[in-house]
Amino acid sequence: MLGIVLAVLAGCASLPTEYPRSSSTAMQDPESTPIGRRVAEIAAQHPGNSAFQIIRYGRPAFTARVALADLAQKTLDVQYFLWETDATGRNLVDHLVRAADRNVRVRILIDDFNLKDLDATIAALDAHPNIEVRLFNPFAHRGSHLIGFLTDFERVNHRMHNKLMVMDNAMAIVGGRNMSDPYFEVHPEFNFRDLDIAAAGPVVRDLSSVFDRFWNGSWSVSIAALADRPYTEADLQGALKRLDENIAREPPYPYPLNEDVAKLTSQLDDIVVGGIWARGQVVWDDPASINDPSLRTMRGLLENRLERLEKELLIESAYFIPLETGVEILKRLVSRGVRIRVLTNSLASNDVLAAFAGYSKVRERLLEAGVELYEVRPQPGPFPQEIVSAGSRAGLHTKAMVFDRKDVFVGSFNLDPRSSLINTEAGLYVESPELAALVAQYMDEGVKPDRSYHVLLDERGKMYWVTEDGGKPLRYDVDPLSTFWQRWNAGLIRLLPVEGQL
Repeated sequence: MLGIVLAVLAGCASLPTEYPRSSSTAMQDPESTPIGRRVAEIAAQHPGNSAFQIIRYGRPAFTARVALADLAQKTLDVQYFLWETDATGRNLVDHLVRAADRNVRVRILIDDFNLKDLDATIAALDAHPNIEVRLFNPFAHRGSHLIGFLTDFERVNHRMHNKLMVMDNAMAIVGGRNMSDPYFEVHPEFNFRDLDIAAAGPVVRDLSSVFDRFWNGSWSVSIAALADRPYTEADLQGALKRLDENIAREPPYPYPLNEDVAKLTSQLDDIVVGGIWARGQVVWDDPASINDPSLRTMRGLLENRLERLEKELLIESAYFIPLETGVEILKRLVSRGVRIRVLTNSLASNDVLAAFAGYSKVRERLLEAGVELYEVRPQPGPFPQEIVSAGSRAGLHTKAMVFDRKDVFVGSFNLDPRSSLINTEAGLYVESPELAALVAQYMDEGVKPDRSYHVLLDERGKMYWVTEDGGKPLRYDVDPLSTFWQRWNAGLIRLLPVEGQL
């Protein structure tokens, strides 16, 4: 009977195959804009290198994106896994529409996983003559993702986890932040520690090529082909009116988004002039890998760098779930003298309980092997400039690695099976001791005793956690600040054979 029901459901919806579709690419002459010319002039002094600057905190991370939108003259390419309809999501849409009104071509690519019931709003935005929105690997049944998972799991299980914004093919922001309040530290209850990297120069052309690959493939479908009807200028104006009303109704956004263009130009110029010029490359998974796993290259490139480690590996990963192979790699590195330090989420700070359950299975083995483990405190000590909403719970969302303090990776890739084997990911790998020192400094802040728990083994091999409050040491013998039900549920999930999906 279940098979019959699923067959009926599967037959009720399918993805469109015949619809108008056009290919487009990043602008080919970035030097034709003032910022593009500025970047090209300085890049000529650094042959083969690009400019990089890390963005540690929420305020500059969001205003930098607003700056890209407000200063764009020809094109904006925007790619995100998650885009919420909260204050942050609405404000960036507002600035993208302003850019489109100036005749900037705006291409928006969003993963469909979190977009249930938003087709009408997105299709109305797509009705703008200078805005096109495509959804990655969309669900055929627009009313229920559950039906999609039940009837088409092998396809829809693969998601696009990339985060990217490119202006005029001259400047870009890559990293871990999705487009939502908690990623920019303005949510009243829960905010993430996260990290972005801004780039200018030749590597931006490579990022644009990656975007084009995702944009032009059959796995990205125009919202116009998925919507229930054609959307018009009237729909667009109605959506923009609701957008303006929602923004006006909310408390003022806590960051100054209406800075004058001269100041925004100065901020972006700092990336080019004050940034670190170094050799960098885009590390990414081809979207065709959702059908052909042999095309997955990101995991292999990172593992190759691990094998060349000499002294130290620093990891900050929201979801840290090394499977058997990963545990053996880390054990082998420690055995030949490589120091490994990991900061990940604690049970109390983790926003995905199943991910914590997968990580908790290997904690003791990693500690026994000599890996240093730290877990983020949900109620840390003071994080300067980091958590704007006083009293909010903290979590970790960073995805970064520092190799021997010589080179770094910053992007969307978690050290878990889903990033390694299922989703598409992207990031920047930069060969620069100077940039590595900055990222390592950022990571050192995260493991301070008033911001994290240091996980240790006692003389009997039992785990315990140490931290500090007001300079006074504290010890916990179970997962700190967790409830009985959190521990019980995590233990139950640990019994399930689901590690490959985490």
